[in-house]
Amino acid sequence: MAQYRKTPRASWIPYNEGLYFITICTEGKRHFFGEIHNGQMNLSQIGLFVDNELKNPQIHNKHIKIPMYVVMPNHIHAIIEVESLDSDYYENTTALSAEIRTPNPAQRCNPDVPRHVPTLSRYINMFKGAVSRYAGRNKLVFQWQSRYHDHLIRGASDGNKIADYIENNIARWDKDCYNDK
Repeated sequence: MAQYRKTPRASWIPYNEGLYFITICTEGKRHFFGEIHNGQMNLSQIGLFVDNELKNPQIHNKHIKIPMYVVMPNHIHAIIEVESLDSDYYENTTALSAEIRTPNPAQRCNPDVPRHVPTLSRYINMFKGAVSRYAGRNKLVFQWQSRYHDHLIRGASDGNKIADYIENNIARWDKDCYNDK
């Protein structure tokens, strides 16, 4: 019998529209993306590729916009906007409930219905895959930490705090919880 991981996504959030604060880390917090010197992020070869991918999310999904992000030595933070999909998408997709999002078919109301992967998760998968393929093609040692952290941005105040955090992340690197010093 196949092993299935429980989805870490909140069952009450559809992840098909809205603004999200995302953090994605490298495996073991290794500094694959570059280093910070004198308050400046100096991107490595793979860090430059990550930066370009984040500038151009439409390469992977036309419903994704990234108004703000920062590439750090061992992680990225981004505000990702998932634009509302057209009504045809919702009509051609069965319920967007937690039951259909589970990877285990036995836990779905109808095990014959394929698993629904929310737009945000699909984009993150494509982004991480593109970076991993780039590293492989260029014989660069690289690995992502599995999964990622997401936070639904709830209003202007929440969004402003997150924007400030992203904007000042490099300057605060010495105190950053991801800095292994």
